[in-house]
Amino acid sequence: MTPMSPQQKALFLAKKQGNFEIRSRSIPSPGTGQLLVKVQSTALNPVDYKIKETGMFVTHYPAILGSDIAGIVEEVGEGVENFRRGDNVLAHGTFTNDLAAFQQYTLTVASFTAKIPSNLSFDSAATVPLGFDTALTGMYGKHNGAGITPPWEEGGSHDNTPDKPIVIIGGSSSVGSYAIQLACLSGFYPVIATASAYNERLVRNYGATHFFDRHLSGSQLKEAISRVTDRPIGVVYDAISLPETQPIGWGLLANNGILVLTLSPSVKEDEGKGRKVISTSGSPHMPQNKELGRNAWAMVEEWLSEGDIQPNKYENLSDGLEGIIDGLVRMKNGEVSGTKLVAHPQETR
Repeated sequence: MTPMSPQQKALFLAKKQGNFEIRSRSIPSPGTGQLLVKVQSTALNPVDYKIKETGMFVTHYPAILGSDIAGIVEEVGEGVENFRRGDNVLAHGTFTNDLAAFQQYTLTVASFTAKIPSNLSFDSAATVPLGFDTALTGMYGKHNGAGITPPWEEGGSHDNTPDKPIVIIGGSSSVGSYAIQLACLSGFYPVIATASAYNERLVRNYGATHFFDRHLSGSQLKEAISRVTDRPIGVVYDAISLPETQPIGWGLLANNGILVLTLSPSVKEDEGKGRKVISTSGSPHMPQNKELGRNAWAMVEEWLSEGDIQPNKYENLSDGLEGIIDGLVRMKNGEVSGTKLVAHPQETR
């Protein structure tokens, strides 16, 4: 058997706000609690082009980006008991070069890695990690989320009762799709979601019980929701979080309600009504998210296998890592909706 080459290809962001280029780099070795994974599929996320445009989150260059990993375990680090060489896995990477997704081999943290059920492809699995974890943290995070009791804990209800409404703005986005599904697992009802009209079926398939067009004004949406439920809206998850969507979610909230955002808030909290706005961050590698991430990732294989969590729709990109560059441009230009773009690093020429 020919030994694995110590070199691999990776997509580097050469400098802050610079250009992407493919270079060779050494294949890293797993440390304690880590796995070496041969990356079969990696999904693109808006944060990847935002890092290129703004320089956010990354301090050392040249840098490898990418968070969504699906592949095959090549080597198991010390102290890892749940995985073995040859396992098909998905994992949430992070923006340090040895643990990022846009390369042919990467390290993953075993605590934020799960086996891929036999009914799922690498491509499907790659659409899960960042979207899922951002929805998860926004729903259940005690420090940067709504602090809802997660479904694996006592009191984290699975039984839908018609007195726990939730609204998800941007239900066809990756984060929105997982927020809908987690809301269902947590027993919210009705689960109300907005999206473009052509994504209604998609959003309902994720579990939304009621759908409204995203082009409704704030007052129109509030009126429409009042015909669905007269219960106070305690949580709104705005998966879009633009300055034009935040006031809509803010206006739906009951007194003491929580608006969860994925970007910085443009609405201001009001002490009188006690409404709160929380900007979440989905990385399980952040200290405040680690415990939640470990507990959730212990459930991922089961949830995917049982269909409680459905991956996103996806479109394959050609040209291996090179294809990521054009894919990020398409995302930045608003040319992708209701679909994740997935690249295959092993196809890099």
